[in-house]
Amino acid sequence: MDGEKIKVGAALLGVGVVGGGTYKIITEQREKIKKIYGVDLTVRHILERDKSKTDALGVDPSIVSTDIENVLNDDGIQVVAEFFGGTEPAKTFLIKCLMKGKSVVTSNKELVCKHFAELEDAARIGGGGLYFEASCVGGVPIVRTLTDAMQANDIREIKGIINGTTNYILSRMANDGTDYADALKTAQKLGYAEADPTADTEGYDAAYKLSILSSLAYNKRVPIDKIFREGINNVAAEDINFGKEFGMTLKLLGISKSIGGKIEARVHPAFIGDNHPLASVKGSFNAVYLKGNNVGDIMLYGRGAGDLPTGSAIVSDMVFASVNTRHRRYPFINETVSDGDFISNFSSKYYIRMKVTDKAGTLSKISGIFGRFGVSITTVLQKPPTDESGIVSIIFITHITNENAISEAVKAIKDLESVAEISNVIRVEE
Repeated sequence: MDGEKIKVGAALLGVGVVGGGTYKIITEQREKIKKIYGVDLTVRHILERDKSKTDALGVDPSIVSTDIENVLNDDGIQVVAEFFGGTEPAKTFLIKCLMKGKSVVTSNKELVCKHFAELEDAARIGGGGLYFEASCVGGVPIVRTLTDAMQANDIREIKGIINGTTNYILSRMANDGTDYADALKTAQKLGYAEADPTADTEGYDAAYKLSILSSLAYNKRVPIDKIFREGINNVAAEDINFGKEFGMTLKLLGISKSIGGKIEARVHPAFIGDNHPLASVKGSFNAVYLKGNNVGDIMLYGRGAGDLPTGSAIVSDMVFASVNTRHRRYPFINETVSDGDFISNFSSKYYIRMKVTDKAGTLSKISGIFGRFGVSITTVLQKPPTDESGIVSIIFITHITNENAISEAVKAIKDLESVAEISNVIRVEE
């Protein structure tokens, strides 16, 4: 870009893993960004309690403090990037920055998900911009795709692997035959999973991201409390192995759809056919599959976490905020999807694994209950007994039915004397 360079001062709120990666990128890419995009981006202040982190990065101690007022009162700071995580003090600090007219960049999916409207209101009043590309799927530019590349489309569906920790665990279970507990321990050892993995393994992280992406896709607020959520804790190696026999791969998916003006949104383990593009996404990689009414199918793939991939998205937003004289607004953000426009009784195929007594009439009774609730079975697989107990595993794959019908049928089947347990119920996606 020829002509005058735009001098942009930045503040970083925290320099942990992603904040440190962002600082490195800004430092290393400064000349390239200046030359190509005309933005001379420099870090003017860092908020950080642990001085060892800033020392390790070679940061000038004079620009490090723990006082947000140093950021708010510096007119030379136009862009603030936040790395605290959680909702407080991040929410309070960012609203103050936005009200001062500073643009805010964040990877904090919980904050954006829960307080999108408040942040957007503060941005509108102050005149700065709110940017959160890195909050969803790390370095994969899914937010920019939805907001700046799909104007000619109505988004019909989002289907994605949007949590790298669970994808790594399920990939380990599928590829190495390890059980859930061992795969989780390996993920923790490698740094893919936290000591407390609840946010990832129980689907909260994916649900935050799906809330944000669905709101952007359908131009209506899709709050977190309307999203069906189920984690991978109950997935067993047997389920993954049985899925392979049916030509299916198990993933934790974030799924949302716009159907006849109504919206459904859900996060849960799901089997997909081995030929589906998402089935080939292994390890800690993420991918999002979009369906537009005009463009058809699009898939974005890449690293969903990490210091440099996420830092890449952060710096991209900082540059984007710097060159935009008119920031994007989200006027729909206060329009929440009503209960009447939200589909909770969604439809799917289902994989149902149960253990039953191997005696005459058992299969007939189970089939009768499925029929009573309008559940049609497409495939039945009975495995031979593994011991002398007389207990065998039976796997059913259903035709498309709805969540309520499956729930009622399973509840009734549990009451049969010959049914030892319903081992798992997993949805099957096309």
